[in-house]
Amino acid sequence: MEDNSNVFAIHTRPTVADLHGENHFAQLARKHWLNPSKPTKINQKIVKEELWDELEKTDFAFGSLLVLENLQLLEKYLWPGYSEDASNHQILLLALMVNVKRRENLPSWDHFNSKPSEFSSFFRRILSMSIDDSLPMKIRTQLISFIIGAFQSLDSGLVRKECAPLVSISIWQNLHSDTVRDRLFEKNPVLKKAWRAMSKRLDSADDDVKARLRFERSWLYTLLLDFLDRIYGETTSDNASYCERFVELLTDLQSQLPTRRYVSTLLQDLNLLPATRLSPMYTDEDNGLFRDLYILLRHFTYFPINDQTGQHQTDLEYHEAHCLKLAKLQRTAFKHFKSKLTILALSNYGSLNQRADLEGHLEELTVDEIVQLCGLLGFRTEYPKSSSLVQDRDFFAELIIEAHERRPTFQEAVRNMPILPTERILYEPTFLRNESYNGSRPLAIPKLNLQYLTIGDFLWRSFILHRCESFYEIRKDMEDAIRRVQPKSAGTGTKFNGFSRMALPISKPAIIDVAPAKVGDEHPAQVKAEIILDVSRLNYGVRKDWDSLRADDVVFLLDVHPVDEDMPMRNGHQPQHSGQKAGLRRLRAAEVIQVQDEKGRPLRDHQNQDGESYRPRQRRLLVRLDAVAYKEDMDRVATGKPSVYENINLIVRRRGRENNFKPILESIKQLTLSDIPAPSWLQEVFLGYGDPTSATYKRLSNRLHSIDFRDTFLDWHHLIQSLPGKSIEPHEDADSSFGPPYVVEFPAGDAEPIPVRPSKKRRRDQVEITQPQPVHESLQVSTYKPPNTGPYPTDAPRLNAVRFTPTQIEAITSGTQPGLTVVVGPPGTGKTDVATQIINNIYHNFPDQRTLLIAHSNQALNQLFQKIVALDIDERHLLRLGHGEEELETEANYSKYGRVESFLENRARFLQEVDRLAQNFGAPGAHGSSCETAGYFNSVYVLPAWTKYWDLVQSDDFTIEQIINQFPFQMYFSTAPQPLFEPDSTREEIVDVVEGCYRHVEKIFTELEDIRPFEILGRPRDKANYLLVKEARIVAMTSTHAAMRRQEIANLGFHYDNVIMEEAAQITEIENFIPLALQHPKNGELPLQRVVLCGDHLQNSPIIQNLAFRQYANLEQSLFLRLVRLGVPTIMLDQQGRARPSIAELYKWRYHRLGNLPIVETAPEFQTANAGFRYDYQFINVPDYKGKGEMEPTPHFIQNLGEAEYAVALFMYMRLLGYPASKISILTTYAGQRALIRDVLTHRCAKNRLFGMPRIVTTVDKYQGEQNDYIILSLTRTTRVGYLRDIRRLTVALSRARLGLYILGRRDVFEACFELKEAFDRLLRREDKLSLVTNEMYPATRLLIGKAEWTEMEGVEHLGQYVYEMTQAKVAALKQNGGVLPPIEEEVKAEDVDMEDGDEGYVKEEELESEEDVEGFQ
Repeated sequence: MEDNSNVFAIHTRPTVADLHGENHFAQLARKHWLNPSKPTKINQKIVKEELWDELEKTDFAFGSLLVLENLQLLEKYLWPGYSEDASNHQILLLALMVNVKRRENLPSWDHFNSKPSEFSSFFRRILSMSIDDSLPMKIRTQLISFIIGAFQSLDSGLVRKECAPLVSISIWQNLHSDTVRDRLFEKNPVLKKAWRAMSKRLDSADDDVKARLRFERSWLYTLLLDFLDRIYGETTSDNASYCERFVELLTDLQSQLPTRRYVSTLLQDLNLLPATRLSPMYTDEDNGLFRDLYILLRHFTYFPINDQTGQHQTDLEYHEAHCLKLAKLQRTAFKHFKSKLTILALSNYGSLNQRADLEGHLEELTVDEIVQLCGLLGFRTEYPKSSSLVQDRDFFAELIIEAHERRPTFQEAVRNMPILPTERILYEPTFLRNESYNGSRPLAIPKLNLQYLTIGDFLWRSFILHRCESFYEIRKDMEDAIRRVQPKSAGTGTKFNGFSRMALPISKPAIIDVAPAKVGDEHPAQVKAEIILDVSRLNYGVRKDWDSLRADDVVFLLDVHPVDEDMPMRNGHQPQHSGQKAGLRRLRAAEVIQVQDEKGRPLRDHQNQDGESYRPRQRRLLVRLDAVAYKEDMDRVATGKPSVYENINLIVRRRGRENNFKPILESIKQLTLSDIPAPSWLQEVFLGYGDPTSATYKRLSNRLHSIDFRDTFLDWHHLIQSLPGKSIEPHEDADSSFGPPYVVEFPAGDAEPIPVRPSKKRRRDQVEITQPQPVHESLQVSTYKPPNTGPYPTDAPRLNAVRFTPTQIEAITSGTQPGLTVVVGPPGTGKTDVATQIINNIYHNFPDQRTLLIAHSNQALNQLFQKIVALDIDERHLLRLGHGEEELETEANYSKYGRVESFLENRARFLQEVDRLAQNFGAPGAHGSSCETAGYFNSVYVLPAWTKYWDLVQSDDFTIEQIINQFPFQMYFSTAPQPLFEPDSTREEIVDVVEGCYRHVEKIFTELEDIRPFEILGRPRDKANYLLVKEARIVAMTSTHAAMRRQEIANLGFHYDNVIMEEAAQITEIENFIPLALQHPKNGELPLQRVVLCGDHLQNSPIIQNLAFRQYANLEQSLFLRLVRLGVPTIMLDQQGRARPSIAELYKWRYHRLGNLPIVETAPEFQTANAGFRYDYQFINVPDYKGKGEMEPTPHFIQNLGEAEYAVALFMYMRLLGYPASKISILTTYAGQRALIRDVLTHRCAKNRLFGMPRIVTTVDKYQGEQNDYIILSLTRTTRVGYLRDIRRLTVALSRARLGLYILGRRDVFEACFELKEAFDRLLRREDKLSLVTNEMYPATRLLIGKAEWTEMEGVEHLGQYVYEMTQAKVAALKQNGGVLPPIEEEVKAEDVDMEDGDEGYVKEEELESEEDVEGFQ
């Protein structure tokens, strides 16, 4: 079953022919469970003979299991027909189907919710069979896989209820003595109470319950004893596969606190790790995976944490605990074995740490004495007589050594892990195993779970996984470059017959400087080398790419020598690593210092002068070699081996966005080594323990009792509507209703208590006591008069104009309060507007606080920034770091250096105002020459004049006329809208104008004072850093930029109080965490007050290329999704304002209570039909075109010419009707199809003024977060559903259109897919042939509900002919009427695509370890 899975690899998925054809399983499905007219009735004979026996004939091939899973065997037959008397074969088939769904990353447990009462008996049957020795090992392996899946899904209440008893305190019944248990109870009295409660429950239970409880406490112990027998038994492949899976299960149990709490003690009591290390299974050289899994289990078993409290042990505590163990060993040795172990008893701890020393001390003891010593130290020395465990002297000695040798901590291990790879690291068996993963066997890599042991544990897992992922990508890029340059043997050297724009042949690098090692290091501080690049034959674009190498970019130096496959193996040995098969003998990484021209001048000095006509011959590249690898290389040279650097002959670079691995890994590594804590109020929730609501503001003691909502509410009616269920009481000084701004006071009181869980003593048949209803909340609302900010129109504050919904107000309130806020924003529900208003409220309510904005993409960050700029936030407090600010559609430049320029521009403007003020006062001198002179002018002229005048205004004797006539800034404000003082104004109104005028003047000098440091600081970098650390209050950057610059930003002293993340569900967990840690801790914790996460876990997750990391390690998990799974309270925005209600119906079923804003039901554009179309949305069935459906010209590069032609013809039709090209986007599910559609568009439309190009042609993944009025969507696949089976991607695809959505696909492929059923049931209610309305031009006047004559298109040829005739008629009409052709539309929006020579116009596809080309990860 497991072995044959490799034959039916993850790529081999059922086609439509498999599911609809005449094969055995398809016929069986149609006959017994796919026929909706027949009620499902289980037939055990069919289960045994037609299903089980047929699968057994193929040795349970994964391809056959996939067919059955696609035929909905679990959903439509096995589970609906399940009962307690179900056969074992039915139980096993259910387990197999769940395992298949897990391997395919599909929902596994939701199907069981239909019969929750039956699930318990089913799960018990699985557990019983898992310890049944009579079952074949392959079947038991599958059962263990099922149980692993269950323990990874503890967020499901159904599963958690069954799993929890298996790892409860009752398993301590299996400890080898009561003394051990009592010792544990002494350390933690609470455990003794839990033990007594468990024992009492067992004693008072009836026979059936007793049997169940005894089974629960013995189940894991039985499996552990069986495992020990297996690893000391036959080392067959089936046995090895089972043992690997079982170690994976144990590792999963040890890696989460709730499951490890009692399991860890049992494993150590059974001496599992020493026993495993000495087993034949471990020592067999063919079982490398088993050994690596053991190392991972060992890591978690000895992780420095208190299993009961979850408290992380510091290095000091870990050392002290180890010393206590050594002290006990010495005391015991001295007391009982004084004659033989005196040296051991008197040795220092440092010598006892070492395994070799311990072995030497124990050699004096006989077997019986070692066994006696083990007993005295508390080790188990007796096992069941039937056990295969070899209990010899080596075993008992290993118990003592394993327990007392010093093990490096996980931080010490990380410290020694290199970030820059060599060929040995890239081709380690562990890494290669990750590359060939197909789900049939486990991997020795950590998983990202629901919970983590500590913050350090989370960071360690993240570092290991991201390092593996980075090295995987590097290895792929190196192999691709070598393949393209086509190395061939040329005598003793190598010549390159091919070409890659990412690689250049070079001579050996010249080492020009080796700096002495720093104190404490063995490797040189720096190794400089010079590399000569021959760029004479490169075209301008490729040469420019090489010239664009920046400081700290990583390049790779390769020793490439082709392997002659015809030559015999050298001395009977294979190449040292599999990279040599590709021709790679050595690889070293280097960091760029500088690119120079032929004369050694820095290229940056004159690169702008170089045009396409300029053809230099050489470039000099100064680099820093990997100093650690250089030291090792020189040590080998010292032993007489040749130098690695003598044979380097190829340099390879990588694209910028892919090559930022080093700073990101360094950031994660530094965090892992730093013991950085999360904020105390967030720590438990982040780790996944305790009450999931404890980080929300209602549970925090520092929550706000009053919030100034400023412009959040538009009027009193909006305020009342936005707070349903709450009584609004105007402040005692106010009328019954009044206008904004509103200050809302919340009832004072203590933080809400944590909900009390119902007593476990309550019997199942007892009626549950209803929870008390929430108390009716009464809110007091007051107002105030906003200060007059000045007489000029530019002085007026910019106000919010969005009429927020009640749910949006709830999110804004929660985000303004301290604590954690998780906002789920379905498509079009305005989560960006919500985030913007939260920022606005924090900015004005807390002027001393700083806010960090994070998003996954520059596009999302730019959209957020544009909305912030439109609100009443001072530009000088905004800062945008990283690339992407050039895409901002604002007049100001908000990049870091651009903000410095903006400050200097403001300086000139304000100094001019100072000169005008000087004229106002008749003050001679150059007061506007600098910020310093302006400050002097303010203190000598402006402040005294204003103070004197204001004192008079405050006097009751000062009349209105005197206030006006003696106003000291009359001349200065002569340029303001006149009259400055209205004739009929009251005294209060006049004084208000006066105050506003002075605020305008005061702001000039305040801003100049802020600008003054930029006059003093000389270097641009110092100015920029000052801006970041001192001036900016709202700092925005992408998650990637934060990860790359984390240490640099933190070391500057940057501090902030709030973090707001957009697209939080599209960011990996470590990218979610790093923005929380861009500052150094204060008083032992990060000083954060608010964390706001906005995203949508029902749309795309982070995109990870490698299947092993994506599915097995769960690297695609975001913090957002994990918090949702843990039950952290979320606020789901519930009204969409993007799409027509009819289009929104296609995806609304994914969201609870998603409604429509009034605008999408009342606005004319939503009520009017789409010109030329019968429907506003339609699924169009596209048959084979010229006898072909989908094609795969190169691996993972999937195209469909019929759908490409149809999409382009549809676009041309819309353009002929007058649709603007900018309002049409063409989306595809595959990058190969994107390239094909672009080719067809370029051929048919690009140069034709009637058509032009659409706004964008891209993949669905790339288009998340974007929208357009009209979307043409190509689903591409015609043989199988493919990656669109992930309903999250379909949700993105269906939710991009506002007014029109036209989907091209193969009906019989998608309509039968269980996961897509809800969407396609709605789509296929309409005809699947394109229905066009004639004699209609854009924009249409026909209402959506109106009737019209239509014509059906029979296929792509029919539509093509129709468009051709329309085009001819349009051209003829233009010629006849002397019409003017429209200008050529702007070219299709560019995406970053590099074309390799020889790619024949196609984009290089990222290779993924699944059949899909999931496009978009960089």
